[in-house]
Amino acid sequence: MKKAMLTLVFGSAIFLAACGGGDKTASNNGNETATEPDGEAIAMKSCVTCHGGELQGANGPALNDVGSRLSESEILDIINNGKNGMPAGLVKGADAEAVAKWLATQK
Repeated sequence: MKKAMLTLVFGSAIFLAACGGGDKTASNNGNETATEPDGEAIAMKSCVTCHGGELQGANGPALNDVGSRLSESEILDIINNGKNGMPAGLVKGADAEAVAKWLATQK
């Protein structure tokens, strides 16, 4: 009888332990900070098809020195609204802002 009771208790403990701990969200007491998107990584993923692997220009103009020609806000405007052959909205929101910020440093 004691062995059966011990087996039942340990079996239940193992079962309950396996069922618990499913909540993977970390609580930061409301002070959670979002990471800023990586403008360079997004540009390398989204822009190289038209602007070249080194942003040296291809079907689209060179972007490797675009920061010397355009301000961050002008770059963001082109990303959001398009210009000439570039369609609008290929990158959106915070990602577009991060790309514009990074491209503005390319001089």
